[in-house]
This record gives sequence, structure tokens and C-alpha cells, in this order.
Amino acid sequence: MTEEQKKQLESLLWAIADDLRGSMDADEFKDYILGFIFYKYLSEKLILKAKNDYGVDYANLDDSKSDIIAAVKENALDDLGYFLKPSELFHKIASKGAGLIKEADEADHRDDEALSQDNFILEDLTRVLNSIEQSTMGTESEDDFDKLFQSLDLTSNKLGKTVASKNKMIAKVLKHLNGIDFELDNAEADVLGDAYEYLIGKFASGAGKKAGEFYTPQQVSKILAQIVTTGKTRLKSVYDPTCGSGSLLLRVARELGHKHGETEKVGMFYGQELNTTTYNLARMNMILHDVHFSKFDIKQDNTLTHPQHVEKKMEAIVANPPFSAKWSAHTTFNSDDRFAQYGRLAPASKADFAFIQHMVYHLDDHGQMAVVMPHGVLFRGAAEGEIRKHLIEELNVLDAVIGLPANIFYGTSIPTCILVFKACREKDQDVLFIDASNDFEKAKNQNNLRKSDIEKIVSTYRERAEKEKYSHIAPLAEIRENDYNLNIPRYVDTFEEEEPIDLKAVTTGLKAIDYKMAGIDTKIAGFCKELGIEMPF
Repeated sequence: MTEEQKKQLESLLWAIADDLRGSMDADEFKDYILGFIFYKYLSEKLILKAKNDYGVDYANLDDSKSDIIAAVKENALDDLGYFLKPSELFHKIASKGAGLIKEADEADHRDDEALSQDNFILEDLTRVLNSIEQSTMGTESEDDFDKLFQSLDLTSNKLGKTVASKNKMIAKVLKHLNGIDFELDNAEADVLGDAYEYLIGKFASGAGKKAGEFYTPQQVSKILAQIVTTGKTRLKSVYDPTCGSGSLLLRVARELGHKHGETEKVGMFYGQELNTTTYNLARMNMILHDVHFSKFDIKQDNTLTHPQHVEKKMEAIVANPPFSAKWSAHTTFNSDDRFAQYGRLAPASKADFAFIQHMVYHLDDHGQMAVVMPHGVLFRGAAEGEIRKHLIEELNVLDAVIGLPANIFYGTSIPTCILVFKACREKDQDVLFIDASNDFEKAKNQNNLRKSDIEKIVSTYRERAEKEKYSHIAPLAEIRENDYNLNIPRYVDTFEEEEPIDLKAVTTGLKAIDYKMAGIDTKIAGFCKELGIEMPF
């Protein structure tokens, strides 16, 4: 994505933020902008397909051309998984709405309700979005498009107090987007996918605590993805049990060399997400990055209590679960295959280890996983201590512990770590510890991992190297001696000796100061005597 395209997107965000100021925050209006970008993508993708398959200018075709439209529809449903009539295309609705904007600009003194109804688009837009979903019914892509636009509430009072003002607001958004060229016909680029990721990141940085629900900072995503793709050129499957917007899954594909329009690097993408809006965002994100509907399976439900991929074993797993979330920890889970062998369940107040157990269960025989966790999982006792011991001693799947700097995640300043697990470890008698907590660039609101910091972490892991005050390979015997406490300072000594203090020089300096002060005291005493006042000390 070019800098000019970024500027256009920034301009769009500022314009909408200004219009919505006080009525809707960034986390809410992101659903509209990202949803409409997705609608624009679907329209332009269909136009491009009709041109390539039949040489048809679908963008300017009349709905009455039934034979051509029927042929385009058949191919579109097979290859793209959805269909739109020419009259339902994004630019047609946006152009109609642009007429309203023009009329409003020319008549600022008029009431919104008095504006012409000829350019009214809310009903058209609602019908089109429903039509996209309905076009997939009875096809293989039905599940992937089902209720995909339900988060776009076009009746929300936050868009405007009246129907007309809502209509004008939506028309403005569509007009802005219609003016941006996402270069869909450029097979070598993924401009629209990049723009989508760029906007998700922008919304995350402004959404505070809520951002953790849908986005993992790109710098952390790179580390996770590079770790699980170590030594790989392709993957049969990649899985994220708390997938958010799906960006982490896509990052894994990108690290394998996945390019726009090329999906063979990953056999299948699997994900599960609890939040409905974020689940829709993940499915859109997959399609926008040209992942065919048959190559991803994203489900919506609680991963711990209602797992949706129970029988699947995954070659790569990446995740950034909600830190120390609550879960039921009901006794019925003692017989669940994911948790039964440990003899203990993660506490109801902290589901961190429940997520880890779930993911370890889904690893295939040569699978690898990298998961972000709060530091507490390294040393907390009771049930968590027993689970940690079982993972290390009985299953021997823990491969590395990587400490990250504090304040690099949206919505929390706590220090975090990455735990790496492998089902079949090459070095199965030790664990690599990396302390990267001091390598970062300090920014205004949060810290950033630089490119060099990321490369240092990944190269140290891949080389399994010991570096002074940075990494240490701990034999399992050493971990036993520490009673399975994985707190990184126990294994990586980052203590910096201070320069020795010359006490003789300090004493000499203090004497010199006392001598000078004595002279000053004498002067002050003389001044006080002349003024006829008492000494202040």
C-alpha cells in the first residue's frame, strides 16, 4: 500500500471521526468502515472475474442482461462463493449516495428531512448486504457468509438522530471509499488486504483495552509466526483458538512466503472466536486476503467450553488468548480429553493454562505452537504449578520461554511472555530461556519492538544459542531444582555490576564541601549581625 493510499485512508478516518464525535467511538465505527471496505472488495472482485471469464464490463451492465448475468453468477458462486447483480455493486450505491452529499452541500440551510429522496441509499444498502448473504444459501460457502454483515446496524441512532442524517453519514463513508483505488487488478499486490490490516491496526491503537479482543500487535505476530514456521516451506494446517480478526493466522501464511492469490503455502486455516463482531471481521479478513472460502474454517463460540474443531490435529498453532480470563472450570471437564491427563483444572479465575492445555491437545505429531501469556503462568502455584510440571516432566513439550518487554500490548502494560511448545522436540532434555524484556524502543503511549529486536529473538530461538545476559539453555534437571518455576530471572542473569565507588575520593569531596560551607556560614553570620537579626540556623 502506497503512502498516498495511507493518506487517503487517514483522511477518511479523520472525516468520519469528526462527524461522529461524541456519538460513537473508534471501536464502534470500525465495524462500518471495515464492513464497507469488504463490500467494495466483493464488488470489485466480481467485476474483475466477469472481465477475465467473459470479457464483460460488468460494472456498467444492465440487470436485464439475464443470460450474461446467469453465467457470471454460476462461475462466481463456484469460485468466489457469492454473487451480486450489476445494480448491487458498491460503486452504484456509492454514486447514488454521492448525489445526496452534493445536494446537501448546495443547500446547507435546508433541513436534512427536506432533502430529495432520490438519493436515499439506506434501504438499498440493507437489501444488498442481505442479498450477498442470501446468494450463498445452499452453496459450499454458506457458512462463511452467514450473518456476515450483522454488525453493520444501519438503524443505529449513533449514525444520526434522523433517518435522513443516518443516510447522509453512510453516503459520506461510501463516497470516500469509492474514491480510493485498491488496485484489485494488480496480481502482484495485496493493496486492499494491506489497507484492511492497516486500518485494523489503526483502530486497535485508538481503541484501548477493547483492542485486545481483536488484534495482536504486528511486531508480536511476526515473532509467533516466524517461530512456528521455523524450517517449514508449507503447512498442512494453522490454528488460532482465539483468532480475533484473523490477522495472526494470515501472518503465518505471509511468513511462509504466501502471496496475494497464492494459498497453497497453507493447506487449511482454522480459528475460533467468541465475540460475534470480531468473528465476522475474521471471516472478512480471510476473504479480503484472497483465501478461498474452502480453505478456512472460522467458528464462533467459546473455545474452552464449546470447542468447534475437536477432532482436528494442527501442524502450527498461534494464539494471544485473553490474559487471565475467567472460565467455568466445572468438574465435568475432568473427563474432557483436553484436560483429563493433568489431574487438575486451571482455576476458574485464570484460564491461561486451560488455553494452553487445549492447544497442546490439538498439536499433531510434529506440530509446534507459540502462545502469548502473562508472566504469572511461569511461577503461580497450586493447580497451575501441577499443570506446568506435567507439561515439562511428563509430556516434555515445553521448548522455549521468551520474556517480552512491558507495555507492548494494547490495553495492558503488564510484561508478557511467549511459550513455545513442540510435540516432537529435537532437544528434549532442556528448555531455552530468552530475556528480551530490555530490548525495545520507547514510544509515547507504549513500547515497540524494533526489527532488530525481533530478529534477535527469532535467530536466538532458531539457533538455540546461549548469549550472555540474554539467553540460557536450562537442562530439565535445573528446572526440577527450581521446582518447575519458570520465572526467567532464575535462568537468565541480567545483573549489571555497578562501577566500584572510590570511598577515599568521596570522603575528600565531602571535606571540601564542608570547608566551603563553613566559609559561607561565616559570611551569613556577618550579614545577620549587620542587619541585627538572628542566624537562620
